Amino acid sequence: MLPSKINEIITVETISKPTETSLFVPKPFIEANTSEISLHTLKSDCVIPVFSKDNERTIAHQEFIEIAQDCVSRVFPHYIFDEPEVRVSHQIKGRTPDAINKQAKDLLDHERTQYFERMAFIIRIPSIVETINGNEIALVIGGVRSYNLENLYNKKTIEKFKFFIGFQVKVCCNLAVSSDGFVEEMRVSSYQELQSKILEVLYNFNAEKQLAQMKQLSEHSLTEHQFAQLLGRTRLYQHLPKKDKLNIPVLNFNDGQLNTIAKDYYEDASFSRNENGDINLWNVYNLFTQANKSSYIDTFLDRNVNAFDFSNGLLKTLNGSSNYHWFLS
Repeated sequence: MLPSKINEIITVETISKPTETSLFVPKPFIEANTSEISLHTLKSDCVIPVFSKDNERTIAHQEFIEIAQDCVSRVFPHYIFDEPEVRVSHQIKGRTPDAINKQAKDLLDHERTQYFERMAFIIRIPSIVETINGNEIALVIGGVRSYNLENLYNKKTIEKFKFFIGFQVKVCCNLAVSSDGFVEEMRVSSYQELQSKILEVLYNFNAEKQLAQMKQLSEHSLTEHQFAQLLGRTRLYQHLPKKDKLNIPVLNFNDGQLNTIAKDYYEDASFSRNENGDINLWNVYNLFTQANKSSYIDTFLDRNVNAFDFSNGLLKTLNGSSNYHWFLS
C-alpha cells in the first residue's frame, strides 16, 4: 500500500464543499509559443509517434492526460475536477500517402497529419481552496511531455514524463509548485507503471507543508532598495564565472523574464509594490511565476520550482540563515 498524506490535503480548514462551478479567470497557465488544444483534438486529429527501429508506439499525450485524470478521481473521489487545460507547441506536420505528389497549399484537411512535440496540461480541483495574502488558490495537478527528450529513431525504451501536484493562484492562473510535489523525470516503460508513479506522487504530497511555506512568504517583505538590489544581482548572476556560481544557489530565469519582473513590480494589478515601495515575498514569488509563463514547455515546470525554492531562500536570508544572501548584499 502506498504511503498516504492525503488526509492532510482534504482537512485544510478553509476547504469548501465540492462545487460544479469554477471561479478561475480564463487565462492560460503558460504562454510562450504554445497554443490551446482540446483533449478531443489530441485523440481524433493527431497521429501517435513510434520508435522507428521497431515501430513500437509511444505513450501518447492524450493517454498521459487520461491516466492523470483516472488517478485524480481515485485519490479525490468526492471532489469535482475541471476538464484538463492543455497547451501544445512544436507542431510536426505530415501527409497521407495518397497526397504524396500534391503541393502543400493544395492539401485537403484529411490529407494532412500532425502531432505536437511538446505538451503541458493541468487539471484543477476548484473546491479544494485556501487563501494567502488575499489571493485564493486551488489544488491543481499537471504534467509535461516532450517527445524531443525521447530517441524516436531507435528501439522502444524508457519514456520520460514530468508530473506535479501543487496550487494555482486564481486571480492570475500562476502555478505554485514545490520540489516536494514535482517529479522532474518520471521514467516509465508502460501505461501501468506511469499510473503507479503518478498515484505515488499524489499520495505522498504534503499540502499543509507547501501552504505553510507560502503563507510565510506573505509575512516578510523587501524594501524598494532590497528589491532593486535583488534585481541587480540577478542580472549579474547570468554572467558570473562558473567557479563563482558554484557557491551561489541556482537561478534559472533569463534577462527577458527579469525585465518582466522589474516592470510588474510597478504595474502588476495584483502583485506590485505597496505605496511605500515595499513588496512582500509572496508577491515577489508571483512576479517570478508570472514571468515564467514566457518559458517553453520543456523548461516551464523546472523554472516554476526554481521560483519557489528561490523565494523561500530569500525568506531564510531575511531571517539570517541562508546562502542566498549574495542576492541581497
